[in-house]
Amino acid sequence: MFNEETRFCLALNEIKDLGPVLVKRLFKKFNFAKKIFSSSIEELAEVEGIGIERAKRIKEFNNWNEIDRTMKLCEKREIKIYPFNAAQYPGLLKEIYDPPVVLFCKGEIKPEDHLGLAIVGSRNLSEYGRRVTDRLASELASFGITIVSGLARGIDSVAHRAALSQGGRTIAVLGSGVLYIYPSENKTLAEKIIQNGAILSEFYPEEGPKKENFPKRNRIISGISIGTVVTEAAINSGALITASLALEQGREVFAVPGNITSKNSEGTNYLIQKGAKVVTKIEDILEELSHFIPLLKKKSETETVALDDDEKTVFNILEEPLTADEVVLKTGIKITKVLEILLKLEIKRLIIKAEGKFMRRI
Repeated sequence: MFNEETRFCLALNEIKDLGPVLVKRLFKKFNFAKKIFSSSIEELAEVEGIGIERAKRIKEFNNWNEIDRTMKLCEKREIKIYPFNAAQYPGLLKEIYDPPVVLFCKGEIKPEDHLGLAIVGSRNLSEYGRRVTDRLASELASFGITIVSGLARGIDSVAHRAALSQGGRTIAVLGSGVLYIYPSENKTLAEKIIQNGAILSEFYPEEGPKKENFPKRNRIISGISIGTVVTEAAINSGALITASLALEQGREVFAVPGNITSKNSEGTNYLIQKGAKVVTKIEDILEELSHFIPLLKKKSETETVALDDDEKTVFNILEEPLTADEVVLKTGIKITKVLEILLKLEIKRLIIKAEGKFMRRI
């Protein structure tokens, strides 16, 4: 299943003090991992930052049993390995300063995923954050844009689910190995993502989540994306780290404005103060990224949702959150009919329900 080049790339990943930046420099000179290992100490030492000691470590590497064990595990568990120089390795990610030496993948990266857009935010989201994220991710997915996020609780999970609800593609980048889904309640979501996108990680498949892994994970989220959208985030949120990394990588950063009295919006409002593009509708994103994204006709423009008179009446009053009983009082329609209409509108994805109340999607 895996070729010799993959084996040598995994070995590079194991060598002490030989991180992504130096490996990228080695590839720039030698092109192939196998050639790196077959080159002399003197040739290796000529590469900026390598020197004699690191060159010796490359030549003396002998932990091939561990490399073979990893490859056998990946083959058994249907995990793809994408070395830095593989055709399947995301092109945008190669451009960043410190791209991972290898990526482990469950699912599949497709050519259309080069139109990936990251949507990130707080784990402790508000109802406003949930609705905004659901709306933006759904509409962007309907344009054929792959939604990228980190499979965390909160905004990340909403973004992944919204993309899937539109039949769109989504990629989750993990702070653990692809066989260790974190948080555990997202295992079912991860399986759905694998069927309609991919879960990626630079960490070995069975590695658990570590605090230091998540900032590393964030550079991949922004690195494989043409831009990063922060929909809701506190001032100390990891989403702001992702936005900062996106800027360093020369990618666009977008932020959704929020209530100035809400801590959940302090981060996004701060990003706007610092020059992030304000997002109130997806056109704000599409216009900025028009050089990346061709004019695609939104699915909903060709698929008109038909509503009867009662459905229109109920839909039109749901500009504010209302319970079913409140809908009855405002419309005069019987409760059994109202419940039927509300269910239909939910199925058609025209309204959302939260805490017992219904409201039009914003």
